[in-house]
Amino acid sequence: MSFTSINPATGLVVATYTSHQPADVESRIEQAFRAQYTWRNVALSERVRIVLELASVLERHCEPIARLITQEMGKPLVQSRAEVIKCAGLCRHMAQIVPDVLADVGIEAGFTESTIRNDPLGLVLSIMPWNFPLWQFFRFAVPALLAGNGVLLKHAPTTMGCGLMAARLCHLAGLPEHIVTDLRIDVAAVEGVIADDRIRAVTFTGSTIAGSYVASAAGRHLKKSVMELGGSDPYIVCDDADIELAVTMCVTGRMINSGQSCIAAKRYLVHESIAEEFIQRVAQQYDSLVVGDPLDTATDVGPLARRDLQQQLQQQVEVACSHGARIATRQPMTSVSGNGFFVRPTLLVHVDPTNPVYNQELFGPVATVTTFTDDAHAVRLANGTDFGLGAAVCSSDISRAKFLADQLECGTVFINDFVRSEPRLPFGGVKKSGYGRELGSWGLLEFVNVKNITIG
Repeated sequence: MSFTSINPATGLVVATYTSHQPADVESRIEQAFRAQYTWRNVALSERVRIVLELASVLERHCEPIARLITQEMGKPLVQSRAEVIKCAGLCRHMAQIVPDVLADVGIEAGFTESTIRNDPLGLVLSIMPWNFPLWQFFRFAVPALLAGNGVLLKHAPTTMGCGLMAARLCHLAGLPEHIVTDLRIDVAAVEGVIADDRIRAVTFTGSTIAGSYVASAAGRHLKKSVMELGGSDPYIVCDDADIELAVTMCVTGRMINSGQSCIAAKRYLVHESIAEEFIQRVAQQYDSLVVGDPLDTATDVGPLARRDLQQQLQQQVEVACSHGARIATRQPMTSVSGNGFFVRPTLLVHVDPTNPVYNQELFGPVATVTTFTDDAHAVRLANGTDFGLGAAVCSSDISRAKFLADQLECGTVFINDFVRSEPRLPFGGVKKSGYGRELGSWGLLEFVNVKNITIG
């Protein structure tokens, strides 16, 4: 068996990677297990030094890494470069805060001495997606490694090259051999790895359906797990919003990564009094975006990562329109020539909660508009889906915006800005968007054993 990367802009093969056979998987897990046993005893100061070197390695090799990301999954090259640099910033931030976050804490509990330590859990299996092939991995791996854990990386089948690149970068920075180990395995082999007694935890980023499968397997084998799943982020645009700011944050928040982001703006909830102007302005901006070759720095929107994703998104738009939605943009959705998996930015209006797509994740450059009458109505609409990852509120009244943010069922709310992850802030969701947190001190503490040592 093998895994093939297809350039989504051309439909041509980038590379083919041979899968690991069961004996290879066993050997790699055992080597990683042994490496972690040694790594956990390496001084924290040395782990910090290596992670800081990893930041420098990422920056030195930024261009070839970025080009590989673009070739394998299609995001515009400018955004691929930004992804690499963001990973380097993550390394530096985590290295800075880890001594304080993982420091022993003394507790007065009526005994001679009580100390709380944060020990590593052991070997963590990471199952990573294709849409941010470096960032999604490093935002988990860097804090996990700093805490003394070992990492197994099962990357998405279409971005195996990026997975291999991530492991090589770790080794270039000086991480011990096998402490970051890639596993080129199919979905069918995943549960067997989760069940292995040498695996102590699992982290997954991907769809809700796949996450449910992984979480079930982890639960059956009593493994700690973190799930970062899908989202259908609502952006509430109040009647007092700065309309220019609202349009900018809504368009930017939807089109990053060609719309292929779990925290992208997917549902625009707009007060009925300003809906007409908002729709007109957003549609004009959508139609003006440059769709094409992602290696061209003038391109705003690249292709979707796979042909089946392109077809699925087109079908969702068709279903939406058959249930009363209307396309407000003028550019035909599939008018890009060539063999790439392109979808033009598309704005759907008149999408009410009875429309099937209202409770679906649109993974690509398509957004919906739903109008509301008052703030309570906006909150009901925002919370009225299975998802709870991110949300945004646009209002000139910050007190009003904060009150709305308090009512929203999600892990992140941005006010007067578009939603994105940031190394200093916790990231994760609720409901069917998953559980657990990455980034910041919260990410450092997800994969540790909080150990109480008390002297009587």
